[in-house]
Amino acid sequence: MRVFPPRRIVCLTEETVETLYLLGEDARIVGVSGYAVRPPQVRREKPRVAAFITADVDKIIALEPDLVLTFSDLQAGIVAELVKLGVAVHAFNQRDLAGIYAMIETLGALVGAPEKAARLATELRERVGTVAARMKDGPHPRVYFEEWDEPMISGIGWVSEVVEAAGGVEVFPELARRDAAKDRIVTPEQVVDARPDIVIGSWCGKKFQPDRFASRPGFDAIPAVRDGFLREVKSALILQPGPAALTDGLDAVVRIVEEWRGWLTHSRRGGS
Repeated sequence: MRVFPPRRIVCLTEETVETLYLLGEDARIVGVSGYAVRPPQVRREKPRVAAFITADVDKIIALEPDLVLTFSDLQAGIVAELVKLGVAVHAFNQRDLAGIYAMIETLGALVGAPEKAARLATELRERVGTVAARMKDGPHPRVYFEEWDEPMISGIGWVSEVVEAAGGVEVFPELARRDAAKDRIVTPEQVVDARPDIVIGSWCGKKFQPDRFASRPGFDAIPAVRDGFLREVKSALILQPGPAALTDGLDAVVRIVEEWRGWLTHSRRGGS
């Protein structure tokens, strides 16, 4: 028997976990991805049943979920296995800011909290707009966002939009519109030619190493390398297409852009 709204939900990605907590609907969550870290208490409150592209299906079934929430084609195999076992699954696939707002509102509808979800989506949309309005004046640094290092993968759609809202200029805007990571692979020559003023590394679960980045052949010609503007934003803050990217992730990028603007002003004054 299907239950509405679902009382027992398993979230196989982080952004739906955080969204349900923000909606005050976290009591419905009975299992989460091992990568779920927002809010911090989720690590002690909810059992972990999956990584990202792998999941312990037996554990999920044992939790007797009314609904399992997933994200992207990378979890298609898990989805297929659960569906064959008769589990209700909703697969999200948001890749830009509009998609994130829609995900929040859809999730609210799924758990019977559409008004709360609409308010949250509106608050986040207005927050991004306020930040973008504040950062629109002043010099706009060219930003290369690196999602992975081997091969080099540039940022996805929502990351590109966050960079732009924070006052930066995305150096590979055409690639950001491509959903698949394999379609956003860039060559060293492309990065050098893009001449980014800032490099932001967010190596999807492993620590960004500025020295390794700077030591790549020819990269000493990049302004960001020359001027020492190689920064990290933790992947948990910006590579999840949900509230984190629009709050702490956006704020982290704003701080980097503001730091660069301050450095630029100082250097133009001759360091005085």
